[in-house]
Amino acid sequence: MTTESNHARDAEVARLLDHAPQRNAADTIMFARLIGAKLASGELLHLGLTRAALEALRSRHFPDAKSLHAVPEPIAVHEHRPFVDALHAFLLHHESSLAATDDDALCLATIIATACLRPDHLWRDLGLDGRADVTAILTRHYPQLVARNTDNTRWKKFLARELAGSQGREPAPAPGCPGCEDYSFCYPSR
Repeated sequence: MTTESNHARDAEVARLLDHAPQRNAADTIMFARLIGAKLASGELLHLGLTRAALEALRSRHFPDAKSLHAVPEPIAVHEHRPFVDALHAFLLHHESSLAATDDDALCLATIIATACLRPDHLWRDLGLDGRADVTAILTRHYPQLVARNTDNTRWKKFLARELAGSQGREPAPAPGCPGCEDYSFCYPSR
């Protein structure tokens, strides 16, 4: 992200947090950052949330913020729907019971699974500042998964590998991986 886009994102995050009754709650900050990044880039659809889910998320965390319901339905994932659905279920299976409400867990799993369709590093696809931001989110919500990343694999590759393993398949890239600048680094034999 450029400095200008970081400022725009930060302004959207601050605006959302101004409407948050629990502005210092970890999940509220996380969702402000994820939503704020997409508001700033004009890519709110890339969260993968339906209008109803996005509006409910806004109501839970930012009840006084203006409605986000005017956005169209999220981008269609057509051919990658099986991957998104499977990763969504996989993440929910590993959700920490103390980290989020059920509705928040559903939203976060959708946002992460949908971001894996994008052609960049997961932290960039989520609109965050770096890999450490993704690690913090995953550690809070999916600590068992994070503990299994003993070789410090990049998160999108790791999630795709763990999902494939859980299905008894050979590891394969996430749908967005081939478009990443570091694809040959992560998958040198492909």
